Amino acid sequence: MSTPTADWLRLDQQICFSLNAASRAFGGVYRVVLKDLGLTYPQYLVMLVLWEDGELPVKRLGERLRLDSGTLSPLLKRLEAAGLVRRERSARDERSVQVRPTEEGLALRERAVEVPRRIAAATGFELAEIEELRARLDRLTSALDRAAAEG
Repeated sequence: MSTPTADWLRLDQQICFSLNAASRAFGGVYRVVLKDLGLTYPQYLVMLVLWEDGELPVKRLGERLRLDSGTLSPLLKRLEAAGLVRRERSARDERSVQVRPTEEGLALRERAVEVPRRIAAATGFELAEIEELRARLDRLTSALDRAAAEG
């Protein structure tokens, strides 16, 4: 049975609202889980990429995280002040800034290993459900990126 057109403008019918509400709920759980690491959720995402890729140009890091430089720069500044990352101008291209985890930043990875397990447990989902949801969200993101690019 399809939804009547008049109901399309109901808040509870908006997928964007459901995704936003879920994102905010995740934020609340991450705030609790990351407290012991001394990281905010955006800082955690930066560290995840650096633990995975090592040293990266700031531009590439922003692309991976889908963050602009105005958002990413203050994050990196705070992580650098905390001793977790180091930023340096590239020797090959002085316009480019490289960022890499410090020894302390790399050591934090060991303490962060439990974060995904705790988040998964908080969802109440089985691992297969989480993987399926992530795959669907990736497909949704790709479709929305294509739609935005097409105008």
